[in-house]
Amino acid sequence: MTQSAITYRTIWRWHFYAGLFSIPFILWLSVTGSIYLFRPQIERLLDWRYDHLAIQGARATPAAEVEAALHAVPGTNFHYFELPRDRNSAAQVVVGREKKEYRVYVDPATLHILKVGDEDSRPMEVLFYLHGELLLGDRGSNIIELAASWAVVLLITGIYLWWPRQTERLAGVLYVRLHRGSRIFWRDLHAVTGILISAYAFFILFTGLPWASFWGGQYLLAVRTFAASHLVHQAWSTGENSALQRREASDASAMAGMQMPSVPAAHRALPRAGDFDPLNRLLPEAESFHLAPPVRIAPTDQAGGAWSVRSDSQDRPLRTTLYLDPTSGAIVMREPFSQLPLVDRIVDTGVAMHEGQLFGLPNQLLGLATALGLITMCISAIVMWWRRRADGVLGAPLPIGKPRWSFTLVAAIVALAIYLPAMAVSLLVVLLTEKFVLSRIPSVNRWLGLSAAQAARSPAPSAP
Repeated sequence: MTQSAITYRTIWRWHFYAGLFSIPFILWLSVTGSIYLFRPQIERLLDWRYDHLAIQGARATPAAEVEAALHAVPGTNFHYFELPRDRNSAAQVVVGREKKEYRVYVDPATLHILKVGDEDSRPMEVLFYLHGELLLGDRGSNIIELAASWAVVLLITGIYLWWPRQTERLAGVLYVRLHRGSRIFWRDLHAVTGILISAYAFFILFTGLPWASFWGGQYLLAVRTFAASHLVHQAWSTGENSALQRREASDASAMAGMQMPSVPAAHRALPRAGDFDPLNRLLPEAESFHLAPPVRIAPTDQAGGAWSVRSDSQDRPLRTTLYLDPTSGAIVMREPFSQLPLVDRIVDTGVAMHEGQLFGLPNQLLGLATALGLITMCISAIVMWWRRRADGVLGAPLPIGKPRWSFTLVAAIVALAIYLPAMAVSLLVVLLTEKFVLSRIPSVNRWLGLSAAQAARSPAPSAP
């Protein structure tokens, strides 16, 4: 058996094992992510009735709307006021106590309460938790990070297996052969779909990692702190309660470590109702800035302190935070996206594209096409595995020898280990478990296909 055949079989085996673990999560992330791509449209649809009120006469003052919202949810504090979409939109006031936030829809003409909803129970917030944390907090975030890391391995090994060797020109490489039987069809569907979406699939995986509890909240932060020789701050949040952290960070008085002593953190209690009056003066000013929606006006807890006006657009490069004098409405400080550290700008731009918001509908459709391609790859992989597996065994490609550890192979593994530490640790655990535990249990050894002695009964390796 040639060395190239041994190397091919080894990479095929790791492609199989990477898929075995990550495919269920890829399917989950593809489905939930496809829905989340259209968050703006879905939220507009859910709020349609509150944006098309039959308002007659003058609107109540924003301060009065805040008072009505606080009265509707006793014991809460005013967190922020969201600029209405147009004249016929209900006022949306977010109030809260401790870690809980509630969105109150107020009729601006009558001050009647139209709806009170838990922020974390909003459909798209629940989907955010499902997509990134499996509703399990940091533990779920770590599982998703591990699955994404192995999905990267899956794509890299898949490209190696796809690489043209003996082909019919472009057949089976860039298009599917439809008249060569079901085995060739499923193989071509899997390989061709994978190569067509691989570039953007890599992008989606890499831009999702900064939100992970370990990779973004600890690993990347530690690397940046070491490089800067001092503690750094990030413009994004990670891990458990990340949706709440995102909301808190969006109204904070500091971005990426920039401090302004006269501007306190948002989401603090106001001492008395009269302190809501600045909102009446600041709302027209906030509307005049034409910031990307949604736009939040958040209070201060210090007398005379600046209020914040912030764009919370999902197209993150459009975000700007302004701090306004509550008496005159003058701008005290401006924090545009361009003032963030370079790493934060890169990550936020990647996240905006990851969420389908960087360049509008084409971005959403690109993400949807990639997600559908990933689903197609997963389904075709399951079909191929089921058709080729023998009874009583898992169906993994059997080993036929030990590969030669070339410089390129070692360099690739080291690079992946540095960039994806969760994958590296899990790989080490798998290798040690296989060598010292699984391979010593005959029935498990046979079922997993760990023994080279079974290779004679397996199909010979062939180039995809």
